[in-house]
Amino acid sequence: MHKEAIAELLDQKHDTLFNWLESQDIEKWQTGPEGKWTTGQQALHLLQSIKPLNNALSMPKFLLKYKFGKSNRELREYDAIVTRYQERLEGAKGMTFGPSKNMKIPKDADKDYLLNRLKVENKKLQHKVKKWKDKDLDNLILPHPLMGKMPVREIVMWTAYHVEHHTKILQNNY
Repeated sequence: MHKEAIAELLDQKHDTLFNWLESQDIEKWQTGPEGKWTTGQQALHLLQSIKPLNNALSMPKFLLKYKFGKSNRELREYDAIVTRYQERLEGAKGMTFGPSKNMKIPKDADKDYLLNRLKVENKKLQHKVKKWKDKDLDNLILPHPLMGKMPVREIVMWTAYHVEHHTKILQNNY
C-alpha cells in the first residue's frame, strides 16, 4: 500500500472513530460492557498505542536500524496484517501490554483532552508517513508487543486497523 493511501486510511479510520465518540452521551464515557474496557479506556488505549509509534518515527533512522534492525522478509499486505493480528489476538485472549495494563478509567472531564490528543497524534502520524522514504518504511522495523518485529509500513497499516478494531468493539457494544 502506497504511503499516501496509508495516510488516507488512517484519516478515514480515525474519522469514523471520532464521529462515533463525539455522538455518544457523556454518560457512556465511563461505562463499558461487562468485563470490557470503558469507552474512555478504549480511547486512552488508542492514544497509548499511537504515541510510541510517533515517538519512534521522530528518532534518527540510523538509531532505529541500530536498535531494532532491518526487515528480512517481504512486506505483508493490509489484509494479511489484519488476519495475522486477529490470529494473535485469539491466542492472547484478554492479555494487555505496556501502559494499557491496569489502565485507569478516564474521567468525563478527560474526554475532550483525550480526543484532541488522539486527533493530533493521528495527524502527526499521517504527516510522518508521507515524509518518510519508501525504502525506510519498508526496511526499518519496530517491535510490536503482540505481533513481534514489523516493518514500519506494516505497523502503520496495523495502526489503521487497530483503530477500526476498537471502533467496531464500541459500536457493537452500545
